[in-house]
Amino acid sequence: MNLFTGVASDAFFGGPVPAAVHGLLRQAAVAGPAQRGALLWTAQAIAPQALVLYFALAKHHAQRREFELAERAAARGLLEAGRAAGLDDDGRALDGAPAPDFNADGPARFWLFMHKALAFIALRAGDLDTARERLELIERVAPHARLGDEVVSALLRATPDE
Repeated sequence: MNLFTGVASDAFFGGPVPAAVHGLLRQAAVAGPAQRGALLWTAQAIAPQALVLYFALAKHHAQRREFELAERAAARGLLEAGRAAGLDDDGRALDGAPAPDFNADGPARFWLFMHKALAFIALRAGDLDTARERLELIERVAPHARLGDEVVSALLRATPDE
């Protein structure tokens, strides 16, 4: 059972998962919330290049309203995806490489998705300025990427500034 989709599958968002962490992901899928975080952080320590782990960690901690841990996981995922895609912090390709295709599955799209996750986490934590900045970056580098960021934008618009 895929922890993230609920479907019997070994396909994971963000690309392949090393065999060394498959067992930990299967355990996390059936574990209670208290054990799930420890299993996922262990898997991340074993395979830091497996992007899906950052998605799982950010989602797990955000659902538990552990926003600092969710942000830490998503920021690490952003960094790892950026490295894999050859992107700087602003979404520009490094070393004169061609601009990435943010619509194709892979590290560049995952990088964008982590920005969306960080916007959502910031919104949930009450940091509206950071949420806006993340959404603006997504709109600037990939306005047609269709990540679901419009949902976060709508939530942000509906949230009164304090």
